[in-house]
Amino acid sequence: MTTFERHQSVPAATKQAHGGSGIQIRELVRVALQALASNKLRSFLTMLGIIIGVGAVITMIAIAQGASKASTEAIQKMGTNVLSVRPNSQRRGNISFGLGSGQTLKDEDVEAMQKELTGIKQVAPEYSGRGRLKFQNQNTSSTIFGTTPEYFDIRNFKIATGKLFTKEDVRRRAKVVVLGDSVRESLFGNLNPIGKALKVNGQSFKVIGVLEPKGASGWSNPDDQVWVPIGTAQRRVFGVDYLGGVSVQATDEGIMSRLQTQIEDLMKKRHKLMPNEDPDVRIFNQADLAETAGEQNRILTILLTGVALVSLLVGGIGIMNIMLVSVTERTREIGIRKAIGAKGRDIMMQFLIESVTLSLVGGLIGAALGIGSAVMISVLAKWPTVISPPAIVLSFAFAAVVGIFFGIYPASKASRLNPIEALRYE
Repeated sequence: MTTFERHQSVPAATKQAHGGSGIQIRELVRVALQALASNKLRSFLTMLGIIIGVGAVITMIAIAQGASKASTEAIQKMGTNVLSVRPNSQRRGNISFGLGSGQTLKDEDVEAMQKELTGIKQVAPEYSGRGRLKFQNQNTSSTIFGTTPEYFDIRNFKIATGKLFTKEDVRRRAKVVVLGDSVRESLFGNLNPIGKALKVNGQSFKVIGVLEPKGASGWSNPDDQVWVPIGTAQRRVFGVDYLGGVSVQATDEGIMSRLQTQIEDLMKKRHKLMPNEDPDVRIFNQADLAETAGEQNRILTILLTGVALVSLLVGGIGIMNIMLVSVTERTREIGIRKAIGAKGRDIMMQFLIESVTLSLVGGLIGAALGIGSAVMISVLAKWPTVISPPAIVLSFAFAAVVGIFFGIYPASKASRLNPIEALRYE
């Protein structure tokens, strides 16, 4: 639309925008869209900051919530309401051999937990070490994990084929083995391993089951492990009489802290430690781990969202800059409208609607861009993302607020123009 045509439309717009009922918002929106459409490229470049800002907010929140979901699922893979009891470090002189190297945790301690403590659902003793596995001409190094059948339920392991070993296998220290999926693939390929003889540290074991793939969890990968009865691992494979840890499942999440304290007190009593001495076991509370992960994810979400919101603020400054230029360019138009009866609030509303329209249209495009970017990141980068409807609504609302905030000054400046001076403006 040329300047002359826009001026011609002013009286009609002004007349329709006035009447007994005051300003007609619909007419003001129509005129605002006409003004923006008269310079499409400039309008698009003005919206670009809002588009990038809204898209960045939605994408960043999707990435942060995806990371939160992934960490929550990783913790859930470790089981529900689980306390992990590990012996403290073994010391010889001034030398510490690291957490878990102590030899004070015994099978009798597990029996005492079951008999003397309340709130325990299941308990599984553990001992593990590295070893060599061989089938025919295939061999690999893996973690050999000794435990009881309860362990698989506590840690949410599912059998894919075959079966798990039983309490009877534990009692008689049977030489049976359950494979992780990666071990099965490395040693047996496409062969069915069930019933096959597998060498474990040179001893012949019968493969009775294969677990479903579980994926890496923290510093370990359960798929790259094999499981044998606890007594078999202790006596037949590694030749020890102590445990490397105990998994304790509480009946309810609310009692985990109390149960943790009870286990520490019981171990002090059984291991003849003084009340003021530190316990010789370390207990990892899964609830604490989940809370820590949740706090880290909240900080990550705030950080990424804050960075993205800066783009929205920059976009708002761009809108204010262009609207100030528009006020200068349309000074004569403003003078004509005032001369034929437009009030200051009408002029202010006109420019404010233009500013908000730029923000809302930019917000819509940015929301589509943000959703598309989150989906592409999930598909191409294999990074979990979670598209959050509240985040979309929040970013869109923030874009509208930015349009209002940064449009007020240019609109106010336009409404205060002297009509006589504006008519003289060339």
